[in-house]
Amino acid sequence: MYTSFDETALDKIITLLKSHQSEFLSGEKLSKSLNLSRAAVWKNMKKLQSLGYKIESKPKTGYKLQLGTTLLLPWEISDGLQTDIIGRKIYYFDTIDSTQNFALKLSQKPHENGSVVIAERQTKGRGRLNRKWVSPKGGIWLSILLRPNFELSQTSLFPMITSLALAIAIEKTLKIKPELKWPNDLTVKGKKVAGILIDVAIESNKIDYLVIGVGINFRINPSKISRLAKDPQRRYGITTLVKENQKGDPAELVQQFLYELEQMYNKVISNSIREIRKNWIKRSSTIGKNVTATTTTGLLKGRAIGIDETGALLLSNKGKIQRLLAGDITYKKP
Repeated sequence: MYTSFDETALDKIITLLKSHQSEFLSGEKLSKSLNLSRAAVWKNMKKLQSLGYKIESKPKTGYKLQLGTTLLLPWEISDGLQTDIIGRKIYYFDTIDSTQNFALKLSQKPHENGSVVIAERQTKGRGRLNRKWVSPKGGIWLSILLRPNFELSQTSLFPMITSLALAIAIEKTLKIKPELKWPNDLTVKGKKVAGILIDVAIESNKIDYLVIGVGINFRINPSKISRLAKDPQRRYGITTLVKENQKGDPAELVQQFLYELEQMYNKVISNSIREIRKNWIKRSSTIGKNVTATTTTGLLKGRAIGIDETGALLLSNKGKIQRLLAGDITYKKP
């Protein structure tokens, strides 16, 4: 595990290399700057190379950074992150059972707020309703712990603000415009590219803490995941944001997403829900469609006509309007 708040020789070295990217830095200079032996500098360079950094080494000349890593290392995300709360503490794992489970453990520490847990791979990733979430390397798997001073009724806003924040971040960084499928999916050309999971703890009708789980198919093999998932709820298919040989910086996307999410979060605090609803509806693939909703109490059918101030889906059927707070929906032809 690496974190954004425990200073290590690795992030100090990479910071120095980035600040001198047009020149070689001698081992002696690095050794004196970091108060490390030359052998320790060499050892850390090898570790950075194993983490995906391309570093040129020349005898009697030094080291030069040629290319950064594609791993979501905490110092890569925190460098330039423009948030006040979200992402100020980042926990990084190469492999973990579930980022959501680790974030839930962090919730037992009262000072943890806005903390982000991120992994290259999950072995027991989960989606809504405890469904299996296949999480291979190449995706972005993260969880965010928040302690909002909100009423219980505002819990249902979080899938809406999270999906909208992620859609905006994808648009800005990758120039792709995903659609929002209520309640918690992002799709591209009708296929799922990201999903959201919310775990919440309640105390005295208020939210004690809330953990937002986000899974993004950043650079994955859709057919492989489809075979492994074996989930009928994903029958509309999955896709990837970036193909194997395409350029794309996952750390930049995460930075932008955390920034956009904090902006949405602040709008909820200031009760600016109308603007959020308007922007969500503008990107929605659900509104205006005839849908069938599978809920814990049975099936609901109707035309999706909007979402209310709590994020509930409004269905119209034979002149009656019903609110849907949770459920799986499929689209029906008119």
